[in-house]
Amino acid sequence: MPTQRGNVTLDNLQVLNAILYVAEQGCKWRGLPKQFGNWHTIYTRMNRWAKSGVLDRIFTQLQQAQIIRVKIEAVALDGTIVKVHPDGTGALKKTVRKPWADPAAGGPPRFIWLPRMLERP
Repeated sequence: MPTQRGNVTLDNLQVLNAILYVAEQGCKWRGLPKQFGNWHTIYTRMNRWAKSGVLDRIFTQLQQAQIIRVKIEAVALDGTIVKVHPDGTGALKKTVRKPWADPAAGGPPRFIWLPRMLERP
């Protein structure tokens, strides 16, 4: 685990326990019980670890030591294929494309990461 710097209220083990709790229960970050600490602090540290690759290394080491078994699945939920009401099909089409309408422009992701805890070793 990374070394902690500065005056921190949560140690790395508490943050890891909270991340595993969210992964196992499937709850939202705001639904994290108060016993784990401030949800925003935990989410921020988890996000920083995920971007720097620390989280992958931690889970790899824990799985190699057969302490935990985690399988990450991605579930695609796409809301762009919604059936239009018959009254809404006769409208004139807009001819000017807006920059956000371009699919290559990014925007919010159209998938949800769904971590699942496997059986314990």
